[in-house]
Amino acid sequence: MATTFAPGAPNWVDLGTTDIAGAEAFYGSLFGWTVHDPGPAADGHGTLLKDGKEIGGIGPATDPARGTSWSVSFTTDDADAAADRVRRDGGTVVSPPMDITEQGRMAVFQDPAGAYFNVWQPGRHAGAELIDAAGALSWVELMTDDIDEAKTFYDDVLGVSSRDVELGPGMTYTMLQAGGRDVAGAMPIGAAVGMPPHWSAYFSVEDCDAVADHAIDLGGQQYMRDNSPAGRLAFLADPQGGQFCVITPDPTFEA
Repeated sequence: MATTFAPGAPNWVDLGTTDIAGAEAFYGSLFGWTVHDPGPAADGHGTLLKDGKEIGGIGPATDPARGTSWSVSFTTDDADAAADRVRRDGGTVVSPPMDITEQGRMAVFQDPAGAYFNVWQPGRHAGAELIDAAGALSWVELMTDDIDEAKTFYDDVLGVSSRDVELGPGMTYTMLQAGGRDVAGAMPIGAAVGMPPHWSAYFSVEDCDAVADHAIDLGGQQYMRDNSPAGRLAFLADPQGGQFCVITPDPTFEA
């Protein structure tokens, strides 16, 4: 069970969806998730559970421009100081820091290229209870049109460090490190891809092909499926358009 996360490490994901019941059915069938509904005071927000352990959140989509989307939260010691750094470094404070009861303090930002991300300053709630397991978050990745700007921005805002690794001929990948380990990745987005800069959430699965096939059967969409140095992966969307990735990790992979 994860109880603490190093500053700069991803600690939570949230799904904002235009169809909560539909999303619960889709992801429940795909990953075996259940939803804990804390009641009316939560305004439709619930907690996603895998085998009874918290792996993320779900709630109504609130931004028509984004529609259904997954968001990634990163640990911070001081959400207000992070907001100041975002403004100073050319990003946007979408939602200023706010207390979520006694659980923690959160804020929503955009980096200079427009990618959305959140920060979470832990109170009683540190983050996900289950990570790096089948049906849980295992990786987050930034696709951006300015990788050099992203390195400078996130190094300063989140307090991470970055390093480039060569994963193959002509394939440079940026690792973001926190607490002495790789916690996230970043790579340039090709002009031909036709999507805006964004953070992607990767969920571990035991059989990428079986899960991707099942997602399509459930009304989802597949954008890509391929082998990578880190394992076999698929880039998918749920029936409401929420994009996410699944990966069967290669246990021998070292960057």
